[in-house]
Amino acid sequence: MTKTNPKPPESLQLTASMQIEITAGEAGDGKQALPRFSMVAYTGGPMRVAGWRYPVVVDLAGLAIPSQSRPIRFGHDANSGVGHSDSIRVQDGQLVAAGVVSRDTAAAREVVISARNGFPWQASIGAGVEQFEFVKENQTVTVNGRDFTGPLNVVRRATLGEISFVDLGADGNTSASVAASAKEKNMDVTDTASTSTETAAQAEQGKDAPKVEAQASAGTEAGGPAVKAAADTGLAPDPIADMRARAAAEQQRIAAVRKVCGDKHAEIAAKAIGEGWDVTKTELEVLRADRPKAPAAHVRDNNVTGAVLEAACMLTGGVKGDDVAARYGEQPTELAGNRFSGGIGLQELLLEAAWANGYEGRNFRDCRSVLRFAFANSIQAQGYSTVNVAGILSNVANKFLLEGFFSVERTWRNICAVRNVNDFKTVTSYRLIGKDQYELVAPGGELKHGTLGEESYSNKADTYGLMIAIDRRDIINDDLGAITTVPRKLGRGSGLKINDIFWSTFLNNASFFSAGNKNLLTGADTVLSIDGLSKAEKAFADQVDGDGKPIGILPAILLVPTALSATATVLHKSVEVRDTTASTKYPVANPHQGKYRAEVSRYLSNSTYTGNSEKAWYLLADPADLPVIEVAFLNGQESPTIETAEADFNVLGVVMRGYHDVGVALQDPKGGCKNKGEA
Repeated sequence: MTKTNPKPPESLQLTASMQIEITAGEAGDGKQALPRFSMVAYTGGPMRVAGWRYPVVVDLAGLAIPSQSRPIRFGHDANSGVGHSDSIRVQDGQLVAAGVVSRDTAAAREVVISARNGFPWQASIGAGVEQFEFVKENQTVTVNGRDFTGPLNVVRRATLGEISFVDLGADGNTSASVAASAKEKNMDVTDTASTSTETAAQAEQGKDAPKVEAQASAGTEAGGPAVKAAADTGLAPDPIADMRARAAAEQQRIAAVRKVCGDKHAEIAAKAIGEGWDVTKTELEVLRADRPKAPAAHVRDNNVTGAVLEAACMLTGGVKGDDVAARYGEQPTELAGNRFSGGIGLQELLLEAAWANGYEGRNFRDCRSVLRFAFANSIQAQGYSTVNVAGILSNVANKFLLEGFFSVERTWRNICAVRNVNDFKTVTSYRLIGKDQYELVAPGGELKHGTLGEESYSNKADTYGLMIAIDRRDIINDDLGAITTVPRKLGRGSGLKINDIFWSTFLNNASFFSAGNKNLLTGADTVLSIDGLSKAEKAFADQVDGDGKPIGILPAILLVPTALSATATVLHKSVEVRDTTASTKYPVANPHQGKYRAEVSRYLSNSTYTGNSEKAWYLLADPADLPVIEVAFLNGQESPTIETAEADFNVLGVVMRGYHDVGVALQDPKGGCKNKGEA
């Protein structure tokens, strides 16, 4: 079982289908009797609550009840009061409540009238959650005297706020029953639509006497003045006066209906007028139209921060928990593992970010609204703690982008010099030659000036990039792999592009490695072997500067194509090299063992690059001493950059773009020697 979370959601509505009974109150001292109710407000079992990934069980042992008198509402609406409780207790692992329908509101009237009509009301408790814990899959926990198996959430500490009547609870499998009868229990219910009135005289006349029928309107007594006068005197009513009274009553009913409906419910008003509804029935219909279709918990979980969501994405992407904890901390990593133990999906990630930024919807049906809130950057002023989903996606994507970037060959990095540039302008470097040796300092300590020669080398960075969209299909499929696969592709694409630029520049070297520069060796004796390597070593050592003096740089790298990889490894590592042919004299000892680091590149022999060869090989100086090639990165950023944003209007989805600022240029020909490996 996991540890309890120290920072649970601030509030929660837990809704379940429970048994409710409404009865008539006992009258006393001449006062009107008020209807009473009794209910099992919570059975102690698991509930499906909106906003929670797994079922919720409230531990009644940790439920604080501030007082026996708690508000009783309709649908958790503070403006729709029904009454108050006068008894709340925990009994047999259940929360039982009883009280009085004491409010004079349309909601209270609907509850009583619907109960009389046999409507099966359900109950919902509103509680402030102070502490909860997550029970993992296949683990068992005992709560309210019963055993439950995870995954589920157990609310260990909470405070009861109110109880509500609802028409649909979270536990649809639990039956609810209501017992109420206005006639049998003398309930005071005002809901008459028509009345049959008999005068005293007609009653005395017997069954054959004609009856006077009068329609009762909302807010008026049954019948008009003429009918009342007839009832008082026993005389037949005046037809004209009765018609006028009926017309006046109808006008009053229509005016009352329109007042209740207002401009917002014109359709209900038309139907009420046409079908002769009274004001009470109209109020009930307006109330039903205004309330939510089903009560739900719209509670923001303040624990779900950007760090928690990033950690959840990393865990879902297969990153080890220790590595995630080292980056985001123990608490966010643990919360991410508990809250999203089955892995976080792309829809869930976007919804969590949208909720944190003020989105009120509960599902992903309105994709554009979810994306708009998820990528919002100005919600904080409205009182929300924002989550920057663009930053989350970018940070997560960068992890997998680097995996893709480092998955391709990186031999280029081992044989080049790296330069940091601040802009995209051409940069030039000069090599100190000529009077570059120290000279004897004369008495007095005056030093002589060296000179910068004419040898200069230039380079410049350019931008290379690519954009890939995670479209609506990926989002609907809830494929979090899209934010791991796409960055890997972008990273791999960047690595391949650097290789392409680098080796295109390096191999197109006919004027760089040439006889004029004394760094090109050709002929059958340049095949990679002990003798061939000895010849290249001599040619490298014989390089001189502008004054004709040795450059004083030693070779360090043996660069070969894949076809010569085994031979280069033998020359680097083997102490002895034997030849089995009887007619060939061959030294046994390897004079080049351990001298030169072997580097292999598949690009050297690739037929798509100018200057490729399976036989040519290179002896190069350490790039820190004298580079033959240089790579420039803007601001020293050697890895590519990835950014995430909501797609343009014509694309429904998320767009990721990766870019890299890099430049490659050949430098000093004296830093290397090319060997053709054939005549």
